[in-house]
This record gives sequence, C-alpha cells and structure tokens, in this order.
Amino acid sequence: MLARVETLEAQLRKNSSNSSKPPSSDGLLKKTRSLREPSGKLPGAQVGRKGTTLRQAVPTEVISHPLPERCEQCCAALPLESAQVWCRRQVIDIPVAAYEVVEHVALAVTCRCGQLHTSAFPADVNEAVQYGPKVRALGVHLTQGQMLPYARAADLIEDMYGLAISPGTLLAWVPEARAALQPTADQIACQLSAAHLVHADESGLRVAGKLHWLHIAANDTHTWYGVHAKRGLDAIEEHGILPNRTGVLVHDCWAPYWRLDDSIHALCNAHLLRELLHLTETTSQSWPQAMSDFLLTADKLRVAARDQQIVFSDNDVRAFRTVYDNIVSEGELLNPEIANAKGGRAKQSDAVNLLRRFRLHADAVMRFVSDFAVPFTNNVAERAVRMPKVKQKISGCFRTLAGAEHFCVIRSCLDTLRKQGHNMLAVLQRAFVGAPIPSVA
Repeated sequence: MLARVETLEAQLRKNSSNSSKPPSSDGLLKKTRSLREPSGKLPGAQVGRKGTTLRQAVPTEVISHPLPERCEQCCAALPLESAQVWCRRQVIDIPVAAYEVVEHVALAVTCRCGQLHTSAFPADVNEAVQYGPKVRALGVHLTQGQMLPYARAADLIEDMYGLAISPGTLLAWVPEARAALQPTADQIACQLSAAHLVHADESGLRVAGKLHWLHIAANDTHTWYGVHAKRGLDAIEEHGILPNRTGVLVHDCWAPYWRLDDSIHALCNAHLLRELLHLTETTSQSWPQAMSDFLLTADKLRVAARDQQIVFSDNDVRAFRTVYDNIVSEGELLNPEIANAKGGRAKQSDAVNLLRRFRLHADAVMRFVSDFAVPFTNNVAERAVRMPKVKQKISGCFRTLAGAEHFCVIRSCLDTLRKQGHNMLAVLQRAFVGAPIPSVA
C-alpha cells in the first residue's frame, strides 16, 4: 500500500516541466518550474551591445511648412527667399491600400478573304472575372501561414483592400496552392532523407473527428510535415524519409525510432532533464540532480569548445563517459530492478526505467559530446510542432483528411523556404504564377 501511495503521489506531481506531459495538461492553478537557470544578468540590453534605433529614410513626399511673413519682434518683412532647412522630422506610415482591376481585351479582325483572326489571352486568364495570384497568395498565407480562420481572413482582406471575398473562395484556393507546391514538398522530403542530421517528432492531430498523427522531420534548413492515421513504424515507412538513412536521427526515445537501424541515434536531453527533475522532486536521492548538473555542464563545455573551434579528443570523450557511467551506477545501486517471481517482466519504478534508458542508450545520450553537429535537444522538431498545434487550437480540428494534407504540404514549403531566407508571401505568389521557388539542399 505504501508503494502504491508513493506511485500515485508521484503521478500527481508530474507536469510539463518534469515529464513529457504537454503544457495544456497543467491547468490554470499549477505552477511549473522552468529548467532554465538564472543567468545573473540584469534585465534589458547588456553592456557592450550595440543598440539600434529608427532611422530616417528616403522620403516619398516632402512637406515644407511655411514661415511667418514678418518678424514677431520688430514686425519687419522676413527674407523668405534665403530660408534654409532648420530641422527634418519624418513620419513613417503605410498608404491606403486598394485593389486594382486589370482588364484584358482580345481583338478581332476579318481578312479580305473572310478569315476571322482573334488575339489570344494569357494562359492564366481564362475566366470573365477572376482573382489574380497576389490576392490568392495573400488568402492562403493568412489561413495556412498565419493560421487565421477563413471568415476572419476574409474580413481582414475586405478591411484592408475593400475587396469582398467569401470564406468559401479562400478555402478553394488552398488545394490550388497545395498542387503548385507539391513538387517543392517532394524535393524537401528527398533532401531531408539525404541530410546528415534530422530531427523527428510526432503529435496527435484531430482529423475528420478521429485521432490522426502529425509526423515531423526537420533540421535547421528544412521542415517536412506529414499526416497519417497511425503513429508507429507503418507511418514512418510510408512517408519514406527516415528509413534507410545513414545520418544522425535526433528523437525523444520513442520505441519505433530505434527500429530504424541504419540511423545514428541521438536523444533529446531536454526530455531526460524533465524526468530527472521529477525524480529530484519526488525522491531523496542525489543522483538525479548530479546527472542533470553533469549534462548541463557538458553542454556548456561543448558550446565553449565549439565557439573556440576546439574539438574534444578521444580522452576527453572517455572522461565524460566515465563520469556519466559512475552516476548511472550510483543510481542503479539505489534502485535495483524488481524481479518477477512468476516470470515475465515486473513493473519497475520511474527511477529504474530511466536508469535503464541511460544505460542502454548511453551513446545516444552523449552523442552531442562526441559530435558537435548534434544539438543537445530536439527543439528543432518540437518548435515545428507548434504551428500545426496553433492551427488545430484555432480551428478545433481538420474536417477532412485532404485539408490536413493540404496544410502539411503548404506548411512544409513555407517553413522550409522561410528558413532559407525567402518571404512566405512571395513564395505563394511565385507558386500561383507557376514558378515555385525551389528548396536548396
């Protein structure tokens, strides 16, 4: 009974700061503890930082304010022809926006022989009245890039430009954008499959009233999203990015990732730090705090060495590993595995399970020390999850699987090309005119 009570109390103490529970599960009254330690710096800009301020620009309009005709003191006429600029002040504002209508006119003429000749419209002008690529790009950008609901996006366009567009029209532009950007998304998937380093993550997504899974593959220059009804290896293999990779795969230790035998695995230490914090708060043992301090110190030393263009020697790496193994051994002495007298695997405590992970996957945990290209955390993938979560929070769910797939393709291209220095609105404009921007490997 005491063991049961201890287990239940430990479950109640779990929150987003000391476990893998999402922040949405914390509720309004729970206070979480941040893993970030105080830096000791004062608030605001630091000493030595070069500040910036709003600078005057080349004016588009100059207004000269008139002088009085006579002196305020002696009433003599002022020599206005010799007046010089005394001071300049600028007001930066945006012009009143209005939509423009370009009319295309086709001409016709009849030859003397009776043959009728007509001029041709441009290939993309095929309706009596239609919207151009810029307004279509803006509509898709507001709904898929900035996550606005369709009705609010339509209201914003009307408020800004005086152009009344129905939410249904905005919805119809999304599959057009997806079709135009699909080759770029396929290119991104191929480039990630060949990349040296890829972050992976997955998260639940409500689609057509059912639970589906959003799969992410990303690094500093690329982001790819995919949606699937399953979470596990079937989805990973169907998407085809992670299997048969020989590079580094950074993940959160979810079991199906370990079945990708060709990859070099690296674990997210932020997840481990949260679990260590939970054990620090719920037990009187010292090894969880010692392991947390060790991992954070190792990361600081790694960053300092990288900034100075120093690489750890094999002896340095072995020294880190010795400290790591000693801490794990200390924890294992205090938390022996429970044997099941009836055979099979007995239920173990959180401490035992975490220590087993530290022991079995030591190379993946310490990968950031031996390879400076490997980050300390899986934050690149976790940041990529946030935008789809924002979309779902606003809309509640994706009503159709096709809508979720459209979103994944468009967001893959927008986020990737944004990382590569492109303007997201320009990306969509280029797509709608049939000249999408390619992704750089």
